[in-house]
This record gives sequence, structure tokens and C-alpha cells, in this order.
Amino acid sequence: MADGISQMIPKGKESGRKSLSPWMTCETCQSILTLKDLEVHNTNCPPNLVTWNHNFIYGGILYSTVETYNLSEQPKNIHVRALDDMVFISQSALQLCEIAIGDCVLVIAGESKVVKTAWPTKDKSLTSVSLTKHAIELNNLRGYVKIEKLNSSVDIAKEFVICSVGKHILPEATMELNIILKNHNEQKVFTIGNKFSVPFYGKKLIYKIVKVISDDCENIKLSEQFKQLSITDETRNTKLYKALYNTKWTILNEEQEKKKEENKKSKFKIQDIGGYDNIIEDIKDVLDIGLGLYQSIGNFYISKGILLYGTSGVGKSAIANALISQYDINSTTIYSSDIYSKSSGETEKKLQDIFTEAKDKAPSIILIEEIDSLCPKRSTSSTDHERRILSQLTALFDGIQNANDNVVILATTSKLDLVDNSLRRPGRIDKEFEIHVPTTNMRAEIFKKMLSKIPNTLSLEDIQNIAFVTHGFVGADLYGLCSQAVLNAVKYQQKTNTDLSLKVTISNFEHALTVTKPSAMKEVLIEVPNIQWSDIGGQKDLKLKLKQAVEWPLRHPEVFLRMGITPPKGVLMFGPPGCSKTMIAKALATESKVNFLNIKGPELFSKWVGESEKAVREVFRKARQVSPSIVFIDEIDALGSERGSSSSAGSNVQERVLAQLLTELDGVTALGSVTLVAATNRPDKIDKALLRPGRLDRIIYVALPDYEARQEIFDIKLRNMPIAEDVHIQDLVDLTEGYSGAEIQAICHEAAIKALEEDLNATIITKEHFKAALAIITPRTPASLINLYNEYMNKIH
Repeated sequence: MADGISQMIPKGKESGRKSLSPWMTCETCQSILTLKDLEVHNTNCPPNLVTWNHNFIYGGILYSTVETYNLSEQPKNIHVRALDDMVFISQSALQLCEIAIGDCVLVIAGESKVVKTAWPTKDKSLTSVSLTKHAIELNNLRGYVKIEKLNSSVDIAKEFVICSVGKHILPEATMELNIILKNHNEQKVFTIGNKFSVPFYGKKLIYKIVKVISDDCENIKLSEQFKQLSITDETRNTKLYKALYNTKWTILNEEQEKKKEENKKSKFKIQDIGGYDNIIEDIKDVLDIGLGLYQSIGNFYISKGILLYGTSGVGKSAIANALISQYDINSTTIYSSDIYSKSSGETEKKLQDIFTEAKDKAPSIILIEEIDSLCPKRSTSSTDHERRILSQLTALFDGIQNANDNVVILATTSKLDLVDNSLRRPGRIDKEFEIHVPTTNMRAEIFKKMLSKIPNTLSLEDIQNIAFVTHGFVGADLYGLCSQAVLNAVKYQQKTNTDLSLKVTISNFEHALTVTKPSAMKEVLIEVPNIQWSDIGGQKDLKLKLKQAVEWPLRHPEVFLRMGITPPKGVLMFGPPGCSKTMIAKALATESKVNFLNIKGPELFSKWVGESEKAVREVFRKARQVSPSIVFIDEIDALGSERGSSSSAGSNVQERVLAQLLTELDGVTALGSVTLVAATNRPDKIDKALLRPGRLDRIIYVALPDYEARQEIFDIKLRNMPIAEDVHIQDLVDLTEGYSGAEIQAICHEAAIKALEEDLNATIITKEHFKAALAIITPRTPASLINLYNEYMNKIH
């Protein structure tokens, strides 16, 4: 046997007996340990009492490491829930530490200290300490652990103040929960900072003790307890408290509310919001007077209700929360989902409590998010519940307005027309601020603020270019664009495995722009084919006129202001079928890079009265929202045919749709940067009111292609086709007099098909194939139609 180690004989046994004790005592340091830890102990004697590397007993304290208790060996007649409050130690280790079965012991693992009930285990390892998995996770009892008998005094707690820390959080403490807390924790010993769980209808509610009120020390908090701790005698200075049945349990929700508020305040700051400086200044003026920071004139109280409205994602909540964070005063946010209750009168009481608390803690700001969903506009379909909430809210508003309480109400909505008029009158919410869709310069400012948080290589010119092409983007869309660009940058770095610091480049943003579209366009989004002006042969005059109508107002708005005119509102293209009218509209959408809305005539018609007009109204509303934009109506004669010309049953609907179209184009509501582009084969069928200047200003005749235009069309079509040397484009141009663009394209397709008919492996198209194609495809535009167009042109000029 090694020097300095003596064998320990359990009491009542004679030394001559063969059954020797498995425990050894080190004569040098008086530690008690097992035979298997002997070798390690010899190199670490005396052992380190802070970080030990073997298990031993010293001074009646067991130094060990935590293991997970095996539930299959659970003791009889003990409920599985009680196991979480037990620590399992071997019988002989309990004897050596002078701990009886069922005694309270202090379990210390790092900075975590909990009181558990000692219980013997049949585990083969004499020095092992076992706890249930839940007990280990709850108070982080991992790694090195000390077990000692509880000798320090335990105070009786009058009240435990606890806060919820688990994933299951109850909105409020009920009588039922209070009884469960009393029953579950009776006779248990806790210290401040301990966590415990209670069962509640299949959930495990986890709470942390944050404050204890007892007879000895009326009010001890967690922070104060840490100050009391000494390094030398940590276990003696830890105050312990026993819970009796009459101990009060108070659940504290303020900590969570404070955290929520702090998170909100840190999330939204005035300096992070770009583009809306003027609106923010105006709102601040109203808030300053409403909160009593500036003195009002006489005994007159100005209105204390502010409504921020605008399209979804434009930044209403961000502005409201940023303003609240800047004032750093008491604030409450009301979400309809949080306060709605099925119990009669419960919602009204919650609203009343919020307003009462705001008055008590004045100056205060009450933020009502999406006020239209809290109390929608009164109508015949309104429920009794909605009417009661509305009347309660108006009464509370009046109460604040009539008293000088320094309480201001901020409300947001994306559907202004759904807010009841009784709320929008002066004296309630009468200061209305529109947070409109940002302009190019505002987008650049917002974009700069967002980029300040992202490592990037973008120049000021790049930022201006992105701001220019993101027509109709609101703040949320720009945030989505930045997210997409960051995603592209991360993906690219993963593919290339570069070790350089990750930065977002202009190429990442260019890719992001191809996949990110404004949120207001999501419902009407169409895939615009990538057609350039260069893909369309001829039509120089038409291209120029369309550029004047669409591109000039966008790129050079100052020119129109200088001349004192407004840009053209609408362009009508008419001409024979197949003369690239629709194709030109597609090219216009691609080249001008503005939002493109395509109206399909038949989709607008509905058998329900009012639905067709609503569809037209919606298209133009969205177009205004994402302006500058182009609304394209193909075959407009189907929608805007002359009134009174048809005796069919559907003409009534058609006339209503036309009337709606006329008012949208030149009604009281300004069209803004929205251009209507229409195409038709029958201009004579269109109502005269639609063709007057101010609606469809520009009427352009798209004639059959002339010699030069046909040559361009053939050049474009044949540059990607394998043609033989004997095929001369000049000859084809001469032979296709009177053909439309679509028919010229058909000739080229037919010639290719003829070549494949002869041989599927054909690699060249010959003159013979074109001859055969010309024989099949003949010009289909009748002379009568050309005469009709010429007569129409003479009429309008």
C-alpha cells in the first residue's frame, strides 16, 4: 500500500475480518477516497478544492461529478415527480458525510446552489452523485459538484417573488396556479436565483426566484445576495428560505415587460429611419405639446390623437416606436390580438386598465397598432363585441382629451377607409399623417441607413442607381432587397471558399433586384419577357413617342416643369394585327425598368354588380402605389367600345367599366406617375371620350412594315438561323411587300420547318425552303382594313 494511506475499517468490524472497507484515508490530508482514485490522489495531494480531478470526501463534504440518474432504478413508493428534488448518493458515502436518508443537503455546482433531499442509491460507484436530467438542466448542475449536510440556518419565507423563464408563459396568475405553487413547494428550501418547475395541465412551468421577503430580512434581491457572498466561505453566506403552505407566491411580469420595452427601444432609433425627417418633425411637434413638454395657450388642450397611415411595410410602426424610444417615457402598445377576449366585457376592461395606467404614469404614449382591426368601421355586419369596443375606445379618447393628463395616443393603420369616422373627428384622432411610398431621394436615404449596418463596397453612385430603379419599393421591400443581397454574398463565398472578409458588392444587389419585387406588386406580378428595343425591327417613330411618354417624365421631370406642362397620360397604338403592338409594350416594360401591370380585359368582367368596376379601380390603385408604372391594356376595344353601340345584355357592365376607366384616367383622383398604354386593331370601335386629349393623348398608327423595317426584321430573325449563302435578305424583303411583322416571322419559322421535313439532321436553310414558305404564307391584311385605318387617320388629323 502507498505511503501515507491507511485502510479504513467501518465501525463494528474487527480488523481480522476479510471484508475490508473499500474506503481509504490519506494520512497527509485526511481525505477519504476509494481504491480506484488512489493513484490520481497521490499525484494531487492535497486535492484542489475548486477544480478537483478525482472523487473524495474531505471535512464531511463529498467532492464528485454529476451523473444523470437512471430512472429504471427509481425507489419504490416515491412519485416520479419527487425524484427531481432528490440527490442520489451511495449508502457508505452518506454515512461518512454524516447525512441521514431524507436529510436536506446543499448541492453546489459552480455558482449554482440548490437544496435537495439525500437518498441512497444502489450504484456500484461509491462516490457518484446522481440527479435527474430535468434537475441538472433546470439549475445548470453540471461538472464538479459538492454535497454537504445542510447545517446553516433556514429562514421561513413570508413571500417568494418569482418570474417565468420557461417557454410556457401563462398570461396571468390564476387562483388555481397559486394553489399548485403552494402545494408543490411546501416544506422545500430555496435560495435566491434558484429555478423550479411546477406541472400545469401537461405543461412544465419554470420559474426563477428573484426576491424573498422574510421576517429576518424584509426584502432581499438577487443582486444584493451576490454582494453578500464571500469566496472563502460561500456556503455559509448563502441565505436559505423554507416555503410553508401559507407562504405567498407573487409572479412578476414586469421584468418581461421591461425586457420587451428595452428590446423595442434598442431596435428602433430615430437615427436609423431615413427619408421621413419632415413628417417625424411634424409628429414630434404634436407629441411635445400633448405630453406637456411645451405650454399650451390658455386652458385650451390641443388634440392628443395621432394617426399614421400608409401602405403596408412603409414604416409606420418603425417611426412610431422610434419616436417612443426617443422620449424615453412610459409607453404601452396595444395589439388587437393581445386584448381580444371571448368573455363579455373583458376586452373593454383591459382597454380601461391600459388607459388608467397610462394616466397614472403620465407623461405616457399609447400606441395602437392596426387600429382598424381593433375596432372596424361600423356596418350592418358589425358584431355587438366590435360596437362595444368602439364605444369604449371613443369614451376613453374623450376622457383623455377633456383632462390635462399628458397622455398621447399614436395609432397606425394601412387601411384608412376602415377606421370608423367617429374616431377620426377632431377631439379624438384628428392629426393624420400619411407615410407615403418613398420617392427616389428618400429611397436613397433609407438605403444608406440600411447599408451602414452591412459591410459593403457600394459607391454613392451605386446607391443612387439602386434607389432610381427600385420604383414602388417601401422600407420593408428595401430591407428584403438587402437581405437577398447578403444571402447572395454568403452563398458566393461558400462556393468560392474565399477567406477574405465578407462584403456585399453591387453585383450581389444587381442579382437581388432581379428576384425582389415591390410587395404591392405581389398580387398582380407578371413575368415580363426580356425584350429589348433592338429586338424590334423598324418602328423608330413609335419607339420615340413611347420614350417621350414614359421614359422622359422619369429621367427628366424638370424639363416638363420648365415648360409648364404635364407628361402624356396615355398612348393608344392601333394598326393591323401582327405589327408588334404588344411586343413593343413588352419592350417598353423591360427598357424603362418601371413596374408593369397588365390588364386582361375578360378578367375585369364579373356577373356581380360593382365587381367589374372594383377590379379596374384596384388595378389603378396598385399602379399608383407602385408608381412610376405602366398599365397595359391589350385589345382595349373590348373594354372601351362606344357606348350605346351594342344592344347586348352585357353592354350595361361594359359601360360601367368604361365609365370607371374614364374617371381613373382623368378623374378627381390624380393619376400620378402612371401611364396607360393601350393597343387595338379597331380604333373606330373605341368610345370618343376615351380618345380625347388628357386621357389617351397620343394616338399612334402602327402601319405594316416598310422596306427598311422589313429588312431589320429579317436581320433580327435570321442572325440566329443557319441560312445558306444563296439566301439574300434583299430578295426576301422585295418579296414580302404587304406582309406584317408576325407574317415575316412565320416565313422564317416555316422555312426552318421545311428544312427539317427533308432531313431531321439538317444544319442549313436554303433558298428553296424560303420559296416554299412564301408560297404557304400569304399577306392576310385586307385592303379594306388599311383603308379603314387611313380614313380614321384623316378624321383625327
